[in-house]
Amino acid sequence: MSSLPHTTLALPPHRNPYPNTPATLSTAVSSARSLTHLRQVHAQILKSNLDRPDSLLFNLLLSSCTLSPSLHYPLSIFNQIPKPQIHLCNKLLREFSRRAEPDKALLVYERMRREDVGVDRFSIPPLLKAVARASALSEGMEIHGVAWKLGFHSDPFVETGLVRMYAACGRIMDARLVFDKMSRRDVVAWSIMINGYCQSGHFDTAFRLFEEMKNSNAEPDPDEMILSAILSACGHAGKLAYGKAIHDFIMENDIVVDSHLRSALIAMYAGSGSMDLAQQLFDKTSEKNFVVATAMVSGYSKLGRVEDARLIFDQIVEKDLVCWSAMISGYAESDRPQEALRLFAEMEASGLRPDPVTMLSVISACGQLGALDQAKWVHLYVDKNGFGRVLSVNNALIDMYAKCGNLEKATEVFENMRRRNVISWTTMISAFAIHGEASNALNFFNQMKDENFEPNGVTFVGVLYACSHAGLVEEGRRVFESMIDEYNITPKHEHYGCMVDLFGRAGLLIEALEVIEAMPFAPNVVIWGSLMAACQIHGETELGEYAARQLLELEPDHDGALVALSNIYAKQGRWEDVGIVRKTMKSSGISKERGYSRIELNNEVHKFLMADRSHKQADQIYEKLDEVVSEVKRVGYTPNTSCVLFDLEEEEKKEAILLHSEKLALSYGLISKKQGSSIHIVKNLRICEDCHTFMKLASKVYEREIIVRDRTRFHHYKNGLCSCKDYW
Repeated sequence: MSSLPHTTLALPPHRNPYPNTPATLSTAVSSARSLTHLRQVHAQILKSNLDRPDSLLFNLLLSSCTLSPSLHYPLSIFNQIPKPQIHLCNKLLREFSRRAEPDKALLVYERMRREDVGVDRFSIPPLLKAVARASALSEGMEIHGVAWKLGFHSDPFVETGLVRMYAACGRIMDARLVFDKMSRRDVVAWSIMINGYCQSGHFDTAFRLFEEMKNSNAEPDPDEMILSAILSACGHAGKLAYGKAIHDFIMENDIVVDSHLRSALIAMYAGSGSMDLAQQLFDKTSEKNFVVATAMVSGYSKLGRVEDARLIFDQIVEKDLVCWSAMISGYAESDRPQEALRLFAEMEASGLRPDPVTMLSVISACGQLGALDQAKWVHLYVDKNGFGRVLSVNNALIDMYAKCGNLEKATEVFENMRRRNVISWTTMISAFAIHGEASNALNFFNQMKDENFEPNGVTFVGVLYACSHAGLVEEGRRVFESMIDEYNITPKHEHYGCMVDLFGRAGLLIEALEVIEAMPFAPNVVIWGSLMAACQIHGETELGEYAARQLLELEPDHDGALVALSNIYAKQGRWEDVGIVRKTMKSSGISKERGYSRIELNNEVHKFLMADRSHKQADQIYEKLDEVVSEVKRVGYTPNTSCVLFDLEEEEKKEAILLHSEKLALSYGLISKKQGSSIHIVKNLRICEDCHTFMKLASKVYEREIIVRDRTRFHHYKNGLCSCKDYW
């Protein structure tokens, strides 16, 4: 058998079995499951030299929106597409408006306008949605102008977008103007408008609009979103009767009560102070999910029943972030900031990362604690973890720094904010108010109006508070009148309370009483308390006793009123009457709130009570206190024993007054803090006249700034003077 001749086979050249055709590249784009893979496909598209790669790039762009953690890469792809078609741009606008960086949609819009791509009626709604989410009012007003010019302003989707945009940017009156001109309002438009009123604190208007919606036969019927918003408003406004009526409406109309609506009902009852009804509803819930359980935790927390809240919290086996946040918030709002911060540390240890809502509670806890070093740490944490762009977080940082005594940092945060809303301005105004800087509060109020931010009821409380604590009676009158006449805001208890406080502090006690008598509703304990406190300041015994008794009729167990009544009698030397009041308190189990002071050192908060010897450095502290007392006496200090409201001998009174908690905290600060540094003290009660004088003189002797936050305001002591100008 002959052998076959040996031959060499000629193989064809190597070819890619998947050539870069539009079809294969399109398949590659749709099958990409990672950003790295997508970038590789992107490179292949650019290398392929296709005549018209636009549609491929656009599909790549949409995929990148899903796979990319930010919109930087999708935007870079968009900029590679020459003359993008309007329908493709609209798709991109819809996608960007839903993402975490809605302001990037405005960059797409800028290019569309710059390159004459044009906009149509489908472009405007996603743009307005992006503006609403980014609170970009000036851009929103420009887009409104474009919509009007192109004749799209009467499109129902554009109209709804405009209502949402203005409401989200705090321009509730502008939102209402658009809403009132709408030819047809669906349930979404009603919902946005009602929720806008709720978010801006105009609860009564929200209730009226809800009734109007029901009478208008809007299609479809009110959904769970509107009902939840109205129930939430009832909880915030304490409108239990109206909340019950909404509950009846839900039952009568066979509206399905899902977990969200059930949570809103529970929150409404809890917010209205009816935890028994909330608990009954909770007990009837077969599936106690996170949402419902969290509502219960929040409800108990808001009433200060944090132990009951913690009991429910501990029963939740697998806690989600919302549950943790609610419990942290409960501690923060119940003036237990250290527990809030401890629980936050515990949450982080469990592996859960906070969201902006959690951070709001943590920031609030730092503000409550008044610990500046911890506040600075939280601010760094916020920036490091990407929360610095969140508007509500920045607003909370302003409040935190203000409550920690650093008005400069609060102002710095405000000035550096890219976006602001009515809350930003209100928080800054309130910050100036509690620090006694009334002129700055009024200047910011005027600047706010000049920049077309409409003040709400809370804003006016801040401005009136500033006037009250600076004795600006005429300015306060004008502000109160403008609230009613210019902004159509119906005064509430807190506004009348500010006016009573304004007149009372200024010694105009008859005018304060006239405000109470002219109110369209019955005064509450806060208003009688303001009058009572003013009478104590000005030594008006008879009216002060009357105010205290009126308060006790409303709340017989009110410890503050009983203590005030006791103090009134003590200042008159009516020790027998003092004994009767204190016997009443003892038999009823009512005790006076104990005064304490806190000071932060090396991220640790130290707490002192009156005559406290529990601190490990107590001997050094008392030795330093003796030195401070000796030094301030050399520059004119004499103990003011009128602040001691016990029947003691004069020398015993002098000894008692020198052991107040803030004096101990000051002594510890002088021992522990480096020379020249400021000393920050947080006190839970109003600082007494003796300690106020003591701090002024100590600031002069030791050449230190001493900052004391008491129950109502800040006192900045420097060179023997106080920022309150002795008007507090």
